[in-house]
Formats: sequence, structure tokens, C-alpha cells
Amino acid sequence: MDKLRGQRSLFGEILDWMLAPLLLLWPMSIALTWPVAQSIAHRPYDRALGEMSRVLAQQVGVDRGRVAFALPAGADQLLRADEADQIYFQVLGARGEYVAGDRALPVPPEEEVPAVGELRYRDDTVHNEPVRVAYLWVAMPGAPRIPGTTSPALVQVAETLGKRSQLATEIIKGVILPQFAILPLAVLLVWLALARGIAPLGELQQRIRRRAADDLSPIDETDAPEEVSPLVRAINDLLGRLDRSFVTQKRFLADAAHQLKTPLAGLRTQAEIAQREIDAGEREPEALKRSLQQIALSSQRAAHMVNQLLSMARAEDRELAMRMSDVNLARLATETVRDFVPRALEKRIDLGYEGPGADGDTALPQRSRVRGQAVLLRELIRNLLDNALHYTPPGGTVTVRVVADPFGQVVVLQVEDSGPGIPAAERELVFQPFYRVLGTDVDGSGLGLAIVAEIARQHQATLSLDEARGGVAEDASPGARFTLRFAAVVSAPDTGF
Repeated sequence: MDKLRGQRSLFGEILDWMLAPLLLLWPMSIALTWPVAQSIAHRPYDRALGEMSRVLAQQVGVDRGRVAFALPAGADQLLRADEADQIYFQVLGARGEYVAGDRALPVPPEEEVPAVGELRYRDDTVHNEPVRVAYLWVAMPGAPRIPGTTSPALVQVAETLGKRSQLATEIIKGVILPQFAILPLAVLLVWLALARGIAPLGELQQRIRRRAADDLSPIDETDAPEEVSPLVRAINDLLGRLDRSFVTQKRFLADAAHQLKTPLAGLRTQAEIAQREIDAGEREPEALKRSLQQIALSSQRAAHMVNQLLSMARAEDRELAMRMSDVNLARLATETVRDFVPRALEKRIDLGYEGPGADGDTALPQRSRVRGQAVLLRELIRNLLDNALHYTPPGGTVTVRVVADPFGQVVVLQVEDSGPGIPAAERELVFQPFYRVLGTDVDGSGLGLAIVAEIARQHQATLSLDEARGGVAEDASPGARFTLRFAAVVSAPDTGF
């Protein structure tokens, strides 16, 4: 349940990535709309305020050597007739002296250079109230020069911001209010578009769910979206590998069942023979002893076959193969050889070991260490030894050899026998399950070398097979030499397996 909660939803993730920018840009657009709305609201009122300043500037003149200003009758009341905002005006003389208007209206900054006839705007305050000011300097051509003057006359008109704020608010409402209706609609359309876009994934899922459990045929890529085609191809590749694996397993089980029939049939036959002999009153010990020996031999063959099948399954266990550690191959080889000494003595075969630790030296060199799974490597050596002892006649020799590379790059394992050898044409086939070399009458399961090949593959070791004797004498058996090359572990501490 916790795993399901931790799964990510592709639909939800795409929806989040689509809606997050939209929801982020929406408040940003609102924040940017306010200064834009204020700029738009200022323009008409600035123009009216500028025209008023020009009209007042036309009333500025010179009277008796002094700057004079005279408004027509009723003009003062007209200036102050605005009910929404307060309007101020001011006229200053050439020396900055007060001429007319409101004394509280501040003058432009001192560092500002006057430009005659140029209409300018600024924001200021009057009686602690923000105002918008339009002002210009007025020249008086034709008038005598006034002693002590330093600049033209100044005309200013100021207006509070009530109408401007109201207009800006109306603009904001006109822009933002529709967005409250458009935004949910946009979210809905994005959701519908996304649901429609991923609908083919749902159809693909349903097609896969409707498949039979044994249907491993490829999925049709033409019905899948282009973006999903790589996933479909990967699934088809997996289905192909599963199909090949199932075919191999079925063939393996069929071969295993066929191989087990022989010893089981022998057991049944010998048991029936013994029973008939007892029923017939034949109580000769030798006859019963032969029947019991055949039963024991058949049971031994069946047990060996079952053990080999279990070894094959263990060799193909990927989880077991992944649990690797540093393994001393020389130590594994010496211990396995000791286990087979009684069997070699029973068959009168000279079983020997060559390599590190051969002379009782317990301090095995570090160069014989490889990266692997100790259980599987021991199984590999056991199967090679079992195969060699099976096919080596009495009086022959079997040698296990571990050769460490002086440069520390590889560790070589060899198992060599003096048996009949394997023809060159069959050296690749002997590593297949249940394959038996033609012309041999030795009992065997046909799985030992297949197990060796599988373990070598999992350890990324190279496996080769050639003659052991190289045809030294015409009547000499060529023998067989199995050689495996493992990558060595460099400077690994010797801590056992």
C-alpha cells in the first residue's frame, strides 16, 4: 500500500508542470497590470493638466518692469470647480518671487535647468497629499530686461490623484475580473487536453490486459503514440526474451523428464523382477543381490540426475549469482580435489593438483583471488572433476591446475584428464544440456558441462576446450583439457570466501 502511494502519476506530473507556470504568471500579470493601468490613467489627465498650464502661461506678462499675472473674471472659480480633485496653481516671477496662486505649491528641484516653453511633469505633495504637477518656464519677449533676473517666469498647475486612482482601479477591474473566469476555464481545457492526449496510453494498457497469459507475441507499435514507441519496443524485446526463455525451459523440462524416465523405469523393472522371483519361490541370495544392485544403481543414477538438475537451477539463479565476493580460487580447487580423492582411489585414477597451496602451503598467494560466488565456483570445479573422473579409464590421470598471472590480470583454472578426449566437431556441443558425446558408454546426465558453461558465463570467464596430450603418440589417448580464465582481484585481503 505504501508503495502504491509512493508511485508518481504521469498525468498529475504533466498537469502540475503545465498549470504551475500558468498559476505563477497570473499573479505576476496582476502585479504588472497596476503600473500599466496607472500609466494609462495618467495620460488623459496629464494632457488636460498641461493644457491648463499653457493657458495660464498665456496670462503672464510684464507690468511696469515686473512680472504680472491676471486671470479673467470667473477663471479662478473655474479652476477650482472640480469636485473630485483639488487643483492648485502658482506663478513665480523671474527672481522666484511669488506672483499669484497657491504659496504651498513646491518649486521644481534646484538642480533642474529651466527650458523656456517646455512642458514638464513631476510627482509632488501639497499639504501632505500627493499631487501631479505640470509646469513650464515662460519667456516674455519684447519686454525690457528686468535687473536682477536670473530665469524666466514659472507657471505650475497641480492636481490631486483622486480621478487618476479611480480610473486606474477601473482599468484593473476591467482587466482582472475576466481573468477570474478565464483562469478556471483554461485549467479545465488543459485538463481535458491532457486527458485526451494520454488516452492512447490507457488503450495500450487495456490491450495488454486483455492478452492471454501465454500470449508473448509483439505489441503492435502502429497503434501506440510516437513518444511511447521506444517503450513498446522495449516491452516487445522483453516479450521476445521471455518467449525464448520459456521455450528453453520447456525443452529443458522435456529433456529432464525424458532423462529421468530411464533410471526410474530401471528401478520399476528391477523391483518387479525381484518381486516375481520372490513370488515364484526363488530365494537364491545371488539373484536377489543382483536385483538389489540394479535397483541401487538406478536409484543412484536418478539421484545424480536430480542433483545435476538442482545444480543447473542454482547456476541459473541470477539473485545468487549477484551475491559475489572475493574468492580464493586456489583454495576452492584444493578443497574440492580432496573431496574427490576417495572416488579417484576407488577407480584407480591418479588425481592431482598443481598450483598455489599444492605443497601444503596455507599462505596462498593473493594473485589467485577472483571476484565470484563461492558456491557456484565450487559447483563448477566439482562438475569438471566429475566429468573427468567419469571418462578417464582406470590407471589414468586427472590434474587440476590453478595458474596465477604474474602481472595480476587473470587467474587460470584447468582440469585435464587422460580420457578419450572430445572430437573437435563436438567441442561446442558438449556445453549444451543433455548432450552426450557419441561412441561413449559412460553413464551421465549430460548436464555437467552445461552447468560449467553457465557459471563461467555469469562470472564473465572465458571457457575453452582442447586436447590434453596433443597427440604425442598414436596409441595415446588425446585426453581433454578445460581451461577457464577469470579476471583477477588486485591486492585483495585474504579473508577466506
